[in-house]
Amino acid sequence: MKLIAFDADDTLWVNEPNYVDVKQKLCEMLSHHVDEETLAVRFYDAQIRSLNTFGYGAKSFMLSMIETAIELTNGTITGTEIQQIINVGRKLLDFPIELLDGVAEVLETLSKHFDLMVLTKGDLFDQESKIARSGLGHYFKHVEIVSEKDEQAYLRILQKYNVQPADFLMIGNSLKSDILPVVHIGARAIHIPYATVWAHEQVVDEQLVGKSFTTLNSARELLELLETIKGAT
Repeated sequence: MKLIAFDADDTLWVNEPNYVDVKQKLCEMLSHHVDEETLAVRFYDAQIRSLNTFGYGAKSFMLSMIETAIELTNGTITGTEIQQIINVGRKLLDFPIELLDGVAEVLETLSKHFDLMVLTKGDLFDQESKIARSGLGHYFKHVEIVSEKDEQAYLRILQKYNVQPADFLMIGNSLKSDILPVVHIGARAIHIPYATVWAHEQVVDEQLVGKSFTTLNSARELLELLETIKGAT
C-alpha cells in the first residue's frame, strides 16, 4: 500500500454526539413553540437544503438551526432567542477533542511504515481546527478536506498523489462516504462503525450486497490486520 487515509470525525475522535447534544438544546429552547418530533423532521430538512449551499460542518448546522427556528415560529422568534441558538452552536467550533480508543497508538505505529492521510469532508476552517486541537496532525503526511466524499473525489485525490486504487486504503466510520465510494473505484476500505450515525450517512442493507470490505470493532484491531495485508503483498 502506498497510501492509507483516515476519515476524521467519529473515526479519529468523537464528533456526532456533540451535534446531537446541540440539537437537543435547540429542542429545549423551542419546546414552547413546537413539539420535538416536528422540530426533528423540519430541522433535518433544513440541513439537507443547506448542504447544497453551505456544505457540511458546524456553520451549516448553525444556519440550519436558525432557519428552522424562524420557520417553526412563523418569524416570531426574538433576536435574543436567535442569539441563544448561535451561542449554543458556537460550541461546535471549539469543543474539546476526545480521541477514540487506541487511535493515537495506532497512528504512531502506522506512520513509521506508511504514508498516512486525513481525508475528511466539511468546512475547511472547522476541520483544520479539529485536526490541530486533536494533536494528531504530525502523524499525517497529507491532509485533504473536500466538500463531498464520492467516487470522483477519491479518484481526483489518487490522481493528485499518483496512487493507483489497488494501492490505496480508506478507513472510516461512514459506509456512505468512507466505504462504498472507495470499493466502487477498486480500492480497499475498512469500516470501523461508530455508535452514533447521522441519518444522512446511513445506507440500506441492499447497497452493501456484493461489496467487499473489512469491518473492525475498533482502531486497535488495525495493526494486526495491516500487518497481515502487508505480509501478503
